[in-house]
Amino acid sequence: MSGMSDMSASPEMIRTVWNDIDAVRKQGPMVVNVTNYVVTNNTANALLALGASPAMNHVAEDLPGLMDLAQALVINLGTLAPEYVEGMRVAMDIAVKQNKPIALDPVAAGVNDLRTGLAREFLEKYRPAILRGNASEIMAVAGEQGRPKGVDSLNSVEEAGEAARVLSRKHGCAVVVSGEVDLVVYGNREARLAGGSDMMPRVTGLGCTCTALAGAMAAVQPDPFLAAVDTAAVMDIAGEMAAEASPGPGSLQLHLYNALYLMEEKDVAQRLKVELA
Repeated sequence: MSGMSDMSASPEMIRTVWNDIDAVRKQGPMVVNVTNYVVTNNTANALLALGASPAMNHVAEDLPGLMDLAQALVINLGTLAPEYVEGMRVAMDIAVKQNKPIALDPVAAGVNDLRTGLAREFLEKYRPAILRGNASEIMAVAGEQGRPKGVDSLNSVEEAGEAARVLSRKHGCAVVVSGEVDLVVYGNREARLAGGSDMMPRVTGLGCTCTALAGAMAAVQPDPFLAAVDTAAVMDIAGEMAAEASPGPGSLQLHLYNALYLMEEKDVAQRLKVELA
């Protein structure tokens, strides 16, 4: 996420991103996560550092009570044991009935029919506010031939641009394609954001962390496009700040939490790099 360093941001966009970060800290929205066991602790800590209140569970019987308290739901397809999928459906049914935003991460879509099929089913049936994935995942969900490498992508963000546009128009969601330069698409609105660090792909689950933060942003920002821009912006800025204090990926995650916690308006003003189309 380190490209396009000559980009800047308008005062209006800086103010929007900062106001939404501030809203998360003041409101402390509860974000229910049905996510994978590789990243549960990581994403919960990231949400806490930003100011949200995470709830991490996949048990179908437990989710109704949690969803009644929640302001948003995050669904992550990383570990697809039957009980996880059951919990996902229960939580999304409630989110739709209660008009609470859903952020969906189609982890490793394109690797097999199960993952790709579930991602498409969930988009069609539950219409999440935000879909976030890497280029290969987004292309696979849209029916294009991406080149996944497990949970990683061999495709570029720009290669996934048309797939993101198709999915956004079809399902009414904002689509975030994460990469060296992030792409956000919502209807006819687009944004590209730069920042972060080349070390970020060396830390497991930072894409999943981005999707978890999308849940927090969607909880306080009703415009899916702005919530998606917020999400990419916060990850890029925090990743950049963390990298400056980290000699390697081992400490990058530690400093990422610190950056999410310590981020101030001046950091957004100095570091936000976004180009609107």
